[in-house]
Amino acid sequence: MSFINLAEILKTAKNEQFAVGAFNAIDNHFVDAIFAAAQQNRSPIILNFAEVHSRLVNLEEMAEYVIFKARRAEVPVTLNLDHGLTFDTVKRALASGFTSIMFDGSHLSYEENVRQTADVVALCRGSKVSVEGELGAVGGDEGGALDGAADTALYTDVEQANDFVSRTGVDALAVAIGNSHGRYHGVPKLDFSRLDALAQCVDVPLVLHGGSGLSTADFRKAIQLGIAKINFYTGMSQAALRTLESRLLNTELSQKYDHYLLLMKDVEHAVCATVTEQMAIFGSQNKAGRYA
Repeated sequence: MSFINLAEILKTAKNEQFAVGAFNAIDNHFVDAIFAAAQQNRSPIILNFAEVHSRLVNLEEMAEYVIFKARRAEVPVTLNLDHGLTFDTVKRALASGFTSIMFDGSHLSYEENVRQTADVVALCRGSKVSVEGELGAVGGDEGGALDGAADTALYTDVEQANDFVSRTGVDALAVAIGNSHGRYHGVPKLDFSRLDALAQCVDVPLVLHGGSGLSTADFRKAIQLGIAKINFYTGMSQAALRTLESRLLNTELSQKYDHYLLLMKDVEHAVCATVTEQMAIFGSQNKAGRYA
């Protein structure tokens, strides 16, 4: 249908109160699974490529494959650099055809986060590429630790949010409200009053990172209060690993000539099913037709 930027894909989601899932593309099997779920569910999708994965996966090659799939898809697609940390990676993503950049300056001082995020926005504007910024620090480790938890001291400051958005010109804002990357250690408790206040003070769509471990009720309330994009990866990875573990123990399957291919098809089906579950929760099913 269309290969569009983040601002375009989230505008409809925000107006109609659903969220678009941003699912990490780590190899062709995950990409195929995500596209299959999107096609089956008539759902818009965001394909994330995280800078942290560039040590294991080539950014340019992954972008080429996603773009190949996107141009043949019948649903709206955005290709997003997730947690971009360096200008070099941002420039590589732009040169490779990404339509969205999530620049993560949350580890910097507030003023430095503003300055660097604004520089990324200026760099992307000429290419009509959207920019997502982050204010506050989402719990957990984007770099690979499985378990994470949130730190209330690092939640997004409501008073700073409007200043950050106006000074940087970002198209979307990732917020920290009790969410955490990876498998949540303990029971997540989102600060919904803070989320409501943030939605009232900024006019750009809000983004929830670290969705694994949250309940369906939590997701739906967050969407009701202004979340329009939800990053989701750990649940997909765990589904893939569980499938690999169970299938490797299947002696009948191991005797087949195409053992590896059959195994990876099972992984794709498991990831596709997990993505489909999240699309139902996020309310994005059958929303592809809402995009011109």
